[in-house]
Amino acid sequence: MNKDMVGLTSRQTQILKVLIDEYIETAEPIGSEALEKKYNLGVSPATIRNEMVSLTKSGYLKQPHTSSGRIPTHSAMKFYVDQLMEEKTLSLADEVKAKEEVWDVKDNIDKLLNEATHSLAERIGGLAVVAMEDGDVWHSGHANIFSYPEFEDIAVCASLFGFIDETEAMMDLFFTRFPIESPFEVLFGEEMGLRNMPVGIVAAHFRARNTNGAIGVIGPVRQSYAKLVPTIKYYKDLIEEVLNE
Repeated sequence: MNKDMVGLTSRQTQILKVLIDEYIETAEPIGSEALEKKYNLGVSPATIRNEMVSLTKSGYLKQPHTSSGRIPTHSAMKFYVDQLMEEKTLSLADEVKAKEEVWDVKDNIDKLLNEATHSLAERIGGLAVVAMEDGDVWHSGHANIFSYPEFEDIAVCASLFGFIDETEAMMDLFFTRFPIESPFEVLFGEEMGLRNMPVGIVAAHFRARNTNGAIGVIGPVRQSYAKLVPTIKYYKDLIEEVLNE
């Protein structure tokens, strides 16, 4: 089989994609038999198991101590977002609703960005954040975090909420770790020094009324990026369209 640019065979790439899809859905380590039963991969569980061992050695999968199954590493999740996932674009009805929610307050930037943050959080079921480079920050959807099993530990939630409440930390996150010249980026907790925080952060930059801004969603590592990425891109474009008329 031909190898692609990251050194994976087409079969390994296929196995990695369905394993990540399953992990995003279940939040549980995935075994070879589960993949073979649910997905028509055309190979035996033993072959899948051998390929998962290879993917583990290559740094794309890891094995939690308490399970025989595997979960994707952050490198695998980035590869998935960049090359494997199939984006689920917003429906026309969702686009119209989102635009209606911000249009009525288009003359007030504070109200508009507050409304956009609430709208995004409601639409994706996560914790949405909008930040401007002048230090203004809006966030919404804190309760959504508790729907993820990764955040059952109240101490983890407290750390996350404390981090979000620090304006300086938000400025560093959105305008230093997500460079302005990068229009779109995905980062994970350990990349930001948050080693005990199992979070993934997706953000996009926008330019509004001569000021740099960023819109993002904070959630578990296994967020539904196929839905999340196009939704954030849409809200970014919507904010620029409304504020730069």
